[in-house]
Amino acid sequence: MREKLEKDCQLSTLTLAQRQKSQDGTEKFLFELSDKNTIETVYIPSDDRTTLCISTQVGCRMGCKFCLTAKQGLVRHLASSEIVSQVLEVQKQVDQRITNIVMMGMGEPLDNYEAVIDAIKILESPLGLQFSQRKITVSTVGLVPEILRFGKDSDVNLAISLNAPNDEIRNQIMPMNKKVPLKELFEACRAYPLKKNRRLTFEYVLLGGINDGLEHAKELARHIKGIRCKINLIPFNEHPKGPFKRPSDETVLAFQNTLISHNITALVRKSRGRDILAACGQLVSQHYTEKYLTLGWRPLGQRPLH
Repeated sequence: MREKLEKDCQLSTLTLAQRQKSQDGTEKFLFELSDKNTIETVYIPSDDRTTLCISTQVGCRMGCKFCLTAKQGLVRHLASSEIVSQVLEVQKQVDQRITNIVMMGMGEPLDNYEAVIDAIKILESPLGLQFSQRKITVSTVGLVPEILRFGKDSDVNLAISLNAPNDEIRNQIMPMNKKVPLKELFEACRAYPLKKNRRLTFEYVLLGGINDGLEHAKELARHIKGIRCKINLIPFNEHPKGPFKRPSDETVLAFQNTLISHNITALVRKSRGRDILAACGQLVSQHYTEKYLTLGWRPLGQRPLH
């Protein structure tokens, strides 16, 4: 039995390498894996829930221009045990019970499909952590075959990182759109098997002067008409060496109101943990962070070295 277990099983452990706390209460955990690679996990407490944003890959190969994780490329996929262990390890470190899981950390979840599906099954299982389907959300940049497959294999929430109202802009900021243009993505969204009272979520990162105009909001509204969905608007979280700027609050509000005027549910997501590079699009393995720091860069609100 010992020989069989040694051959077929692997006990993966995460080692807490660093823990940072933001001024707003958000905490970022840097975990070292058994092969010395590192991943980041973000704990986001609020009055009505506690959310854990977990990673599914070391790095990412989708190449989104606004995302710091993409700058390191894909190092490797995480095993399902490494995905689930982030929940277990953070729960040991915090006082409040984790109520919601979002797979929106490092990596593209549907690019690591089998491990993500296995992890979801463990998170849902009565013998596992027993999270409700409604309390787990998986985010994707829009891998169409995997989206349709995912709709058959799982009933958890699906969020699609959209970020542009047309192919011209999306090709510039999300190179994978050249392989899967918006027409195919929206067709997959319309074919996605939603349960009653469930909606798709579109995530839209607002980049100052790029995709945040009123004409962009109107174009977006035309495309998603008829899709049962809501839109989370995310003002860009600036990070070291990022080429984009955060739009003004007035621009964000005008964009939101335009969508609402077209009978679309549009919410502005409050960014948490920006001062410790823990917000959406700011996660990266530690050795890449150190590389940026040696170049003189510091997280928002901190003075550079030179």
